[in-house]
Amino acid sequence: MQTKWVNMNLNLNKREKLTVSAAIIFLSVFILVQLIIMPVIEKRDALQNRLEAKKSTLSEMKTLRSEYLAIQKKAESSKQGFENRTAGFTLFSFLDGLAGETGLKAHIAYMKPSTTVAEGSGLKISRVEMKLTEITMKDLTSYLFKVETSKNMLMVKRLSITKTEKSSGLIGAVLQVETMES
Repeated sequence: MQTKWVNMNLNLNKREKLTVSAAIIFLSVFILVQLIIMPVIEKRDALQNRLEAKKSTLSEMKTLRSEYLAIQKKAESSKQGFENRTAGFTLFSFLDGLAGETGLKAHIAYMKPSTTVAEGSGLKISRVEMKLTEITMKDLTSYLFKVETSKNMLMVKRLSITKTEKSSGLIGAVLQVETMES
């Protein structure tokens, strides 16, 4: 068999030998590329895609961690706020006492306390809606400042200010203050 190949080789002219050699080289390079180089490139691309996905996941995990730490810090601050309250604290009595301190007690038309339970957390939300009549803007501002800056973790949820019918510069206000209770 080997002699036939050699004989066949001998019967080809120079141009045919060059063409056959080129075809053999082309096929060898094609097989080398298809069987070795392409799988390596595809594997590298797949690994790069996985690496990018892992980097994205890591970045998201870092973001979630920082959010978690911020929430944890707020929770700790709230816990300390609850612990700093005086024993037997009630929102109604605090707001009533604060109105007495600021001289607004005589201007209270009504105070309506209510409580609800926050869905999912089980915490009790205590609210007081109060109406103040014939007060100055300065008095209202002073009262609101003391409410918002108290250590009892209070917040003014709603505020409605109306000008009284008298043109003496007095106003009326309806505000809703709330706090969490344990």
